[in-house]
Amino acid sequence: MFRKRMNVNWKRKRDAEDLMPALKRYRRYLEDNGLRPSTIPMYVLHVRKYLEFAGTDSPSADDFARFRDHLHDMRLSRSTVNNYSFSIRKYHEMLGQHVSFKFIKPNNTLPYYFDELDITRIFSVCSNIKHLAMLKTMFYASLRASELCNLDDSDVDLKALTVFVRGGKGGRDAVVYITDDCARTLRRYLEVRPPLMIEGRRQLFYTDFGKRWERRGVYRMFMYYKRLAGIEKQGGVHVFSRHSVGSLLVKRGCDIVTVKELMRHSDVHTTMRYTHISDATRREKYEQFLRL
Repeated sequence: MFRKRMNVNWKRKRDAEDLMPALKRYRRYLEDNGLRPSTIPMYVLHVRKYLEFAGTDSPSADDFARFRDHLHDMRLSRSTVNNYSFSIRKYHEMLGQHVSFKFIKPNNTLPYYFDELDITRIFSVCSNIKHLAMLKTMFYASLRASELCNLDDSDVDLKALTVFVRGGKGGRDAVVYITDDCARTLRRYLEVRPPLMIEGRRQLFYTDFGKRWERRGVYRMFMYYKRLAGIEKQGGVHVFSRHSVGSLLVKRGCDIVTVKELMRHSDVHTTMRYTHISDATRREKYEQFLRL
């Protein structure tokens, strides 16, 4: 029998499993409050990183402030910091706490985009028909990653060359266009893809594990082909399917009102960021044709 107490430190560090009950509760809270299914996974991801940083599932307002400083130290974009903050505020709301933060006005400039050669190279290195169909659908329809993940078979009309977007940004529905080339790729994809019901819906795209695609997966897939194509420009999937589309439309002479409608912007001032491409194109034409 031991007479002397053993000198053992039984304390354990909290790990990800300890946060799971809180994250499950948060997911249910978001569902009960009517957040769109495409939005919830990103909110949960943001809060998971926040709780891991704080080391507790009951963080304080000071933890929130420290985490915001951490996000700024990582040099994340203004919109990314805002998105994290909205997710975290919702978590504190679930806990019955009020936290406030200063909304950072997004920088409404367009620092970079992928040009025609970049897009063509990304398509050309993609040997997976499913991934190619996803990339072309996302680009030609100018879809956000969450909108792509939300597509069902019935949302695509290959004869009319249209895609129905359900619950896009701001919960708005819309009909967008695709090209003949995109439709041909989609037909090839559908010829080999087994139909599958997921949560009562026939998803247009699903993973090899029979799961619904999530934005993180789409991002990783795009970045893989971007690296494979040898493209070193900055920008991820949003630059590919949104900024690049708007820039190329303006560069080729499309008027700003039509670009606004094709991009489904609620305010034309958002579309005006692409006019810098138009200015550059006018300068090229000016120098090309006004010669003595």
